[in-house]
Amino acid sequence: MSQARVIASAAGVVLLAGFLYAQAPAWKPVEGRLKSRFTADVSPANARPEYPRPQMVRKAWLNLNGLWQYAIRPKEAAAAPASFDGDILVPFPVESSLSGVAKSVGPDQRLWYRRSFRVPAEWKDQRVWLRFDAVDWDATVWVNGTEIGRHTGGYDPFGFDVTGALKPGVEQDVVVAVWDPSDGGSQPRGKQVLKPRSIWYTPSTGIWQTAWLEPLPKVAIDRIKIVPDADKGTLTVEASTTAPAAGYLLNVSVSDEIASVATGEGAVDKPLTVAIPRKRLWSPRQPFLYNLKITLLQRGAPVDQVSSYAGLRKISVGPGADGAARLLLNNEPLFQFGFLDQGFWPDGLHSAPTDEAIRFDIASTLGFGMNLARKHIKIEPERWYYWADKLGLLVWQDMPSGKNDTPEARANFAREWQRIIDARYNHPSIVMWVPINEGWGQPDQAGTRDLANWTARYDPTRLVNNASGWTDAGAGHVSDIHRYPGPSMPALGTARAAVLGEFGGLGLPVRGHTWQDEKNWGYVSFRNPGELEKAYGDRIAELRLLVARGLSAAVYTQTTDVEIEVNGLMTYDREIGKIPLEKLTAFHSTLFTSLPSVQTIVPTSEMTGRTWKFSTAPPLVTWMNADFDDEAWPSAPGPFAAGDTEGVPQRTPWTTSDIWLRQVFDWQAGPADGLYLVLAHDEDAVVYLNGVEAARVTGYTTGYVMVPVNQAAAAALKAGRNLVAVTCHQTKGGQAIDVGLVRVSETR
Repeated sequence: MSQARVIASAAGVVLLAGFLYAQAPAWKPVEGRLKSRFTADVSPANARPEYPRPQMVRKAWLNLNGLWQYAIRPKEAAAAPASFDGDILVPFPVESSLSGVAKSVGPDQRLWYRRSFRVPAEWKDQRVWLRFDAVDWDATVWVNGTEIGRHTGGYDPFGFDVTGALKPGVEQDVVVAVWDPSDGGSQPRGKQVLKPRSIWYTPSTGIWQTAWLEPLPKVAIDRIKIVPDADKGTLTVEASTTAPAAGYLLNVSVSDEIASVATGEGAVDKPLTVAIPRKRLWSPRQPFLYNLKITLLQRGAPVDQVSSYAGLRKISVGPGADGAARLLLNNEPLFQFGFLDQGFWPDGLHSAPTDEAIRFDIASTLGFGMNLARKHIKIEPERWYYWADKLGLLVWQDMPSGKNDTPEARANFAREWQRIIDARYNHPSIVMWVPINEGWGQPDQAGTRDLANWTARYDPTRLVNNASGWTDAGAGHVSDIHRYPGPSMPALGTARAAVLGEFGGLGLPVRGHTWQDEKNWGYVSFRNPGELEKAYGDRIAELRLLVARGLSAAVYTQTTDVEIEVNGLMTYDREIGKIPLEKLTAFHSTLFTSLPSVQTIVPTSEMTGRTWKFSTAPPLVTWMNADFDDEAWPSAPGPFAAGDTEGVPQRTPWTTSDIWLRQVFDWQAGPADGLYLVLAHDEDAVVYLNGVEAARVTGYTTGYVMVPVNQAAAAALKAGRNLVAVTCHQTKGGQAIDVGLVRVSETR
């Protein structure tokens, strides 16, 4: 049995059994594509049958997943085609195997859908709402020939009141037209491209999340917002309604797994705060969720009711023992470590085959001994976040990137970002918003700061990562760098926690489990599992030292292989775990328990500039010796830097090709084992202790790394005054140098 098979349990939970739309099985997955084991559980009769919105549950609904008719026509076609091309299985993108179609739709084409449904008789006198949890990208909807509405946005849910277009006693006809230009357009689209390659993948055009109907009273709860306050032990509920609700009341009942623990009632147009006695907090170790019943009342009688849930948790930044900022969960430091999770599937692309498939990925991450997923430039269905809430996975949520190079593109981005925050606001698992990945569609520095500051104001209950990697604008709650293979860390600071937003990318193709047989790609490639295991273990050992120094979080690339990218710890089909489970959990446990102690001997210039003697003119060959006379050299604080220096502050400009630095420090007599240099270097650098070469490094780092001091240099230390000297050589791009010295000792 593969390692991947033993990680997650085999049972998923269905919240509600909807009315299923069953048709003749004139469908099968398109052959010749890689499949996951979950493909076998998909059919037109059970295409994603679970209730799609677990935080606003109603008893009555009609699932419209199943077989629809489809047609691909020129974009200019303004009306539904007279005939269709065949059947498509919703909610799977037209490009996917599970759709039964597996065809591309270009920016000069439009994808048409059509199906019929019958409104249940018991819905009489109710308003009927047609809902789509996600359609990529530009969707127009007709019911019985009447245009109901249009929506642009590939990742946020939308719905229309279709009551006025319904005909009594007959089957109703619904038509949806979708235009998706993929990377040829101005919309947020993440990694979807028309010509997939390396880290760019197949598009997911059309309906890719559940389509469904629900009956509502004329005045109904349209949206709820749940604001937890873990310090006070309160939940505040805000509700909006489908129509004006003057004089209506909102009742909120909170219960644990046994009984009701608190209730509250108040005007529907005002926030309602409920105090929770003997509060129980949500965390990865104990992901406790309160159950909520939210009822809309008119003159004391219930008009509408939804079931929901909430977690009491607090995410914040606070000082560590060294004064540097740390990530805190419920006011306690917690190192966050997990996957860059892209959420692609070989059979469904953006759409997981089943609810159990969704649960499997989350349970696997936790089973590997991790507590975090950075959901990378994709928004998942609500069920994904439900399982993260339920099982206890911390989530950093990216905004899908776009070009953002025109006013229209920037408006699309801003509008959809706000809708996404609204749609996923109530999930306690989401602890950080990431509006920008690296430089992808990033505005200028002022625009990035504005976006981060707006996000923090709009949702003050979560942290904000202004730009994960590369082009930090100095805003938000964390300083984030990327380094492949890494690891490294950004400079420690007092205001923002230091996090490693991406590292790793260790690639290993597993024959028979790849998207294509040859020419697969990884940031670093290995020939066999043994090589991969050793390299991964070495990276985790290096990461452990950075955690001991104060790194607050790290994100490994990635959960699974994705198309030709083979950097996953699992294969794309989720069949093979590339490193034995017991090895992974052993590696990862070292990041959370019994961290070594780190004694600073020579501080870096991360939080406070340390003064160095320096020269940019070639000195005498004895410049690195303790007895060299540097009286004529000027003094200035480090780091010395210029240009783009990711993760390294700039205090003194350095623009020449070479620089030489010297600093005197005191060493108390004692063991000289476990010595490490803390280095930021761009590019090649050599470090000396009392004239003895301690380390020689090449290339450049993003942020800071820890490099062991060799035995000869450690032996050169003496009680009293000592000298650290460094030279750095630069050839192109940004440049930087900063050096510290620490002693690492294992705790007992």
